[in-house]
Amino acid sequence: MSGGRENILVLEGLSKRFQVGTGFLGSRSRWLQALDRVDLEVREGEVLGLVGESGCGKSTLGRCALRLIEPSGGRIRFAGRDITSLDKKALRELRSQMQIVFQDPVTSLNPRLTVGSMLAEPLIINKRATRAQAARQVAELLEQVGLRPEHARRYPHQFSGGQRQRIGIARALALRPRLVVADEPVSALDVSVQAQVLNLLLDLKERFRLTYLFVAHDLSVVRHLSDRVAVMYLGRIMEVVPAGELGRPPLHPYTEALLAAAPVPDPERPLTVPALKGDVPSPLDPPPGCRFHTRCPEAQEKCRSQEPPLTRLGPGHLCACHFR
Repeated sequence: MSGGRENILVLEGLSKRFQVGTGFLGSRSRWLQALDRVDLEVREGEVLGLVGESGCGKSTLGRCALRLIEPSGGRIRFAGRDITSLDKKALRELRSQMQIVFQDPVTSLNPRLTVGSMLAEPLIINKRATRAQAARQVAELLEQVGLRPEHARRYPHQFSGGQRQRIGIARALALRPRLVVADEPVSALDVSVQAQVLNLLLDLKERFRLTYLFVAHDLSVVRHLSDRVAVMYLGRIMEVVPAGELGRPPLHPYTEALLAAAPVPDPERPLTVPALKGDVPSPLDPPPGCRFHTRCPEAQEKCRSQEPPLTRLGPGHLCACHFR
């Protein structure tokens, strides 16, 4: 617990690996370590931004946290309850409290169902409403996300990308969850509508007292939306920092590089390029020691052999670096 708020989600040593290939002529298949002993806490009522380069494990973490993907190791606690080994029936009863907004609003919506049927389905299946009651609640949901009640009769292909994402958000909110994992919810949208959807998410958070785990690769978006920011690199958490402290040292060298790479709408400001060396290592063969040492401008011999622990630097600020 921190700042008077309890942790609604706690990940302890969460790991996930995927088998890659089936081997050749009897040779052993390889394993991709998407998550490697991740520890993370999400406080009730906050927006925790999860940021990092593509392929670092952000989306896998969000899905494992909800057990949409089964983790390979570690523990998941939701609202004080260990849900790591819950059977399907018990997990189904808990699903209404944990929902997800997917990245692509085109593929995440069933093209054969009308919007009304899609939004009414979880209400009816979970016995939250009769069909008549569900129809009224669907109309309310659509209005809450900025659509009209008559849109319930349409199919997903009849909407724009931004409207489809609003439908996805409405579906996630249908059962009034406590935690929502937003998996890059604006990255597939036009820039002109991204701000509208982000403002909608913030408005709904206050209206329904939601907690968000907000996954994104755009640090400027995460910084605007979040209370705290967790930075991932190659399946590990490099830093957790209050959003208001981004830009203030000491920060992890990788966080500094992400900040330097973020575009700033100021024509007078000189363009800075982060001094990162080398390429991103393969997750099939991550480097020993600190995962970031192969690209870090401050790396020393210790970084190549010893993995830095996630150490507390201040209130709400954790950093995995030997020299911070």
